[in-house]
Amino acid sequence: MAEWQQRWAGIIDKLEAVADDAAAQRLLDRLAAVQTPTVLGFVNAHAMNLVVRDGAYAQALSAADVLLRDGAGMAILYRQLGREPGLNMNGTDFIPRLMAAYRGRRVAFWGTRQPYLDQAAQRSASLFGVVPVSVHDGFASLETYLQLAREQQPELIVLGMGMPRQEAVAAQLAATGEPCLIVCGGAILDFLGGKVSRAPPWLRRVGGEWLYRLSREPKRLFMRYVVGNPLFLLRARLYRRGAGRAGRSV
Repeated sequence: MAEWQQRWAGIIDKLEAVADDAAAQRLLDRLAAVQTPTVLGFVNAHAMNLVVRDGAYAQALSAADVLLRDGAGMAILYRQLGREPGLNMNGTDFIPRLMAAYRGRRVAFWGTRQPYLDQAAQRSASLFGVVPVSVHDGFASLETYLQLAREQQPELIVLGMGMPRQEAVAAQLAATGEPCLIVCGGAILDFLGGKVSRAPPWLRRVGGEWLYRLSREPKRLFMRYVVGNPLFLLRARLYRRGAGRAGRSV
């Protein structure tokens, strides 16, 4: 098995498939009551492509305490491997539910740029009742975030820095030992802050939100989706064949 396939295997084995709404609620309850540093990450096709070429990112991602399957591409991979993919646990939908579970508690928002960052924090406070205790853009040094965590002691940290930076920052935050939930949120602060809009609900239901995002930001997202999605599907097929050969050799 090639090195990238071994990295994929480590990520896939760690993913939690959430079977139904009841299982999602149990996961929410669990994440709302963490007593130790806990990192929550989301794995989509783009993440799996990054894992292939970035060993440091693969290590940081696999160090997360909870990894959830995000997107239609990962559902395809699951089915090719004969696994039930469960619910689509994308962060854009799940993180707001998580913040609602942290109502009245201390939350740090680190990522994106102004004015979207302040707008995201203010909207989260209004919609979910959280208490923003630290609001900082996503382009500072690692030490800045470590110091903010020590000083402000948030119970929930929402990182909106994008892959692979947020996963590296999350791993370092967790290593400090401060008890909190650290969420690798991707574009969540851009969505909450009004920089990026969601696809219509019907398009989300059929797994086409990536098409909507591509239409809105074609230059930035061309490599991720137009090149990256077919590459992911090719790799998924190669991985399935490699896994099958490995299984027959045991």
